[in-house]
Amino acid sequence: MISKKVNVNLPADQEARPVAVTVQIASKYESKIYIVANSKRINAKSIMGMMSLGFGQGDELIIEAEGADEEEAATEIAKYIESGE
Repeated sequence: MISKKVNVNLPADQEARPVAVTVQIASKYESKIYIVANSKRINAKSIMGMMSLGFGQGDELIIEAEGADEEEAATEIAKYIESGE
């Protein structure tokens, strides 16, 4: 299992889109992937769970991944969350 700390740099004016894209990225991977924020640990492949996190610009998140493709999964999600694209 690996974990990466990231700072959110996503557009605040597009509340649902960044969550949906994060879920899409996570769903491409076989590994179990979780996002930890505000004392919550949520399955990154769950759209409803991810919406409940309510993360925004400047927040610090921890990405946890465990499985065969954990490194690639955590890296791609971190890159998206930090890139602001």
